[in-house]
Amino acid sequence: MSELPVSTDDLRALAALLAPGAAADPYPRYARWLAERPVARPRERLYVVSRLADCETVLADPAFGKQDGAVEGTADLVAAGRPGGPGVRSLLRLNPPDHTRLRRLASRAFTPGRVRELTPRIEELTGELVESMFGGSARADSPAGGEPADLISRLALPLPVAVISELLGIPPQDRPRLVGWSTDLARSLDPAFLLPDSERMRQRQARAEFTGYLRGLLPSRRRSPGGDLISALLAVHDADAALTEDELVALCILLLVAGHETTRSLIGAVVLALLRNPAELATVAANPSLAGQAVEEALRYDPPVQIIARFALDDTSVAGRTIAAGSFVLLLLGAASRDPAACAEPDRFCVRRETRRQLAFGHGIHYCLGAPLARVEATVAVRRLLPLLPQLKIAGEPRWRPNTVLRGLEQLRLEPA
Repeated sequence: MSELPVSTDDLRALAALLAPGAAADPYPRYARWLAERPVARPRERLYVVSRLADCETVLADPAFGKQDGAVEGTADLVAAGRPGGPGVRSLLRLNPPDHTRLRRLASRAFTPGRVRELTPRIEELTGELVESMFGGSARADSPAGGEPADLISRLALPLPVAVISELLGIPPQDRPRLVGWSTDLARSLDPAFLLPDSERMRQRQARAEFTGYLRGLLPSRRRSPGGDLISALLAVHDADAALTEDELVALCILLLVAGHETTRSLIGAVVLALLRNPAELATVAANPSLAGQAVEEALRYDPPVQIIARFALDDTSVAGRTIAAGSFVLLLLGAASRDPAACAEPDRFCVRRETRRQLAFGHGIHYCLGAPLARVEATVAVRRLLPLLPQLKIAGEPRWRPNTVLRGLEQLRLEPA
């Protein structure tokens, strides 16, 4: 094993790679990074890994875990907000055994049986939203109001918001506030040096308001428990102290934020890819059973989560390079998803791709709990849109959110072709 030297050139390249202005198309920069510096060390105690095999290794290796806080000298590059709030034990930030305990409780919401039970409701909600988006027409020649219809605000966002809100029992009138808080907290996952003080203040306020709102729900759920997940988790807390109230609130915030932010981006990504690749769209439109494969290819081709971090709990190595305990490792999932060593023609969107490895939902013990639900929501959305998409085109330029870690469309307007 050998130790990489610190490279100021790598540090400058990393800052450019993470800049919000790169969000519209980061993949050429990822390709250069992957070719030139597959394992990099831009500063002390900070490494960057971009090959798919190396990312898989880090995510599966128990020598790497989560660290709540940043090591001196890396804080401005890797410190991120905490969706659960300072001092709150969020599942997102825990290592075993606490992670194992909380994940086991949270997994009750996303069992295969539970997702199957939710599917008819997802179908119903999707149908309602698509009909509203296009004025109730079975055709795409008359978007509601005669204006181009925005896929994100009319379908990709409200669908997963409704699903996760119903799962947790959030009243419909409260959901706009939930979206606002989630937007601020999703941005808090970006490296701290990208965030102005005003934005960090909004994040702290959103975190406090979100926490206060959820705590306010608990008394009524104790008095009148329902079939929602908050009631179920509260029953666990009250019965055997397996879940503290702080953990319960942090878990609900994580589920609410993660439950719609990535699905919103996934729906936008797969529709955009299909519209930009007419031959692939024609293939899926002719065979709607391929909708799920289109979603899988979008997860590889344009993953919602572009970057994640791990903390070296012990001295270890990656790709023959020494990684000292106490170091952070940034995993460029956006680059790994198009690693030519793992995927033929990685920059081509191909629904019928035979070999498709991707890390869009992570890998190892932190693999996304909501992955089955996100897949179902996106697949139902694509299948419901398929009769309309061949008649549509993109109106103007898609608009991207400024987020670096959770990348996705802010707006994708559609109009008759």
